Amino acid sequence: MTQTEDKPTVQDTPLVPIEKIVSLCKRRGFVYPNSEIYGGVAGIYDFGPLGVELRNNIRRYWWWSMVQTHDNVVGIEGATITHPRVWEASGHVENFVDRLVDCKKCKRRFRIDHLPPENWENRQCPVCGGELTEPRTFNLLMETYLGVVEGERMKTYLRGEACQNIYLDYDNVLKSSRMQIPFGICQIGKAYRNEVTPGNFLFRQREFEQWDLQFFVHPSEMQRWFDYWKQFRFEWYTNLINHKDRIRLRAHASDELAHYAKQAFDVEYQTVLGWQEWEGVHWRQDWDLSRHSQYSGQDLSYTDPITKERYIPWIVETSGGVDRTFLYLLLDAYEEEPDPAGKEPRTVLHLHPMLAPVKVAVLPLQKNKEELVTTARDIHKKLQRLMVSQYDDVAAIGRRYRRQDEIGTPYCVTVDFQTLEDQTVTVRERDSMAQIRLPIAELTMYLLERVTWQ
Repeated sequence: MTQTEDKPTVQDTPLVPIEKIVSLCKRRGFVYPNSEIYGGVAGIYDFGPLGVELRNNIRRYWWWSMVQTHDNVVGIEGATITHPRVWEASGHVENFVDRLVDCKKCKRRFRIDHLPPENWENRQCPVCGGELTEPRTFNLLMETYLGVVEGERMKTYLRGEACQNIYLDYDNVLKSSRMQIPFGICQIGKAYRNEVTPGNFLFRQREFEQWDLQFFVHPSEMQRWFDYWKQFRFEWYTNLINHKDRIRLRAHASDELAHYAKQAFDVEYQTVLGWQEWEGVHWRQDWDLSRHSQYSGQDLSYTDPITKERYIPWIVETSGGVDRTFLYLLLDAYEEEPDPAGKEPRTVLHLHPMLAPVKVAVLPLQKNKEELVTTARDIHKKLQRLMVSQYDDVAAIGRRYRRQDEIGTPYCVTVDFQTLEDQTVTVRERDSMAQIRLPIAELTMYLLERVTWQ
């Protein structure tokens, strides 16, 4: 089936309500509410069978593109609990706060920086018009304790951001890996924030996963590398999505910049909630290493092996979220295509094939024909050693295609009676629904070339 002028392209489709994605995720096994049988916990979610596969694919692709394909970038995996002095040095104990107000009438709670300026100036609730309370400050760090004896336990924190481990291990990585500046350290890991007002599904959670690059440079090279990573990360996201007009790179205004930052940019994606941050690229100067040197008493300066110059490296940071990427890719991929016959619309996830949780579905045309089932199962067993494959023989073939479209499976392989005659199968492509005949012997290579990154 080819596209006609009357059929909207993916780029022309309207913004997707988050409720549609929430429903799909629960129905098809992408995301479940945590502790649902006990009423759930706000801002915490579990990932189901398809959600785990999609998240793993997102992580692998990020790691491949950031670490594996860069000679001057290595990776670590840090613990989620660190010494409490870490969070004093980073400024989180003092400054990692939300300023919140409550409506005296409807009892809703708002972050001040999320209120329209006119509502904050007039102390008026944007929902019901009621009076707002005076602001209160809430620290977002989650407290925990080390030790078992009461009175001897040490209070510390679950990490509020994953990047601090990179600064803590910077000197060890430098010495053990024989890296020289400029070089970077990457990490993917859990972070925790005691959000007072979690919401909008995966957009604001209490437990989430971040990916970070901290790239260490000579101060004179800062602008060059800042520009390089800013463009690299923007293009990385752009290449994954269908709606190229819904992504932008926005510079922070002067009043948004952290005190240590000369520049900062956000990669933003347009949703029904407006333009929302996807990833930040930050000019951190020597703030982090200098602070940890000061608080720990350890010298974290670097000596150039050629010039013998000694200095504290400056840092370019790129920081994004696995969960937020997961959500935005689903919002970007979701489409309900109207049926020309007026029947139920076709729901399809136009996920990039290399990220799709299931790469191929193998379908016998009929499940009561032993030859078809045996052949289909043999193909499935061979394919699943190299990619995630599903075998499905329940319901009519059209309904099975629809199920795979809804979870984003890019290819379906149908074993029919012609297969028994000439050892060819029908390969159906998700987005166009075009079908070709292909010899079974060529099937594996055909799929690998299309569902793996090169």
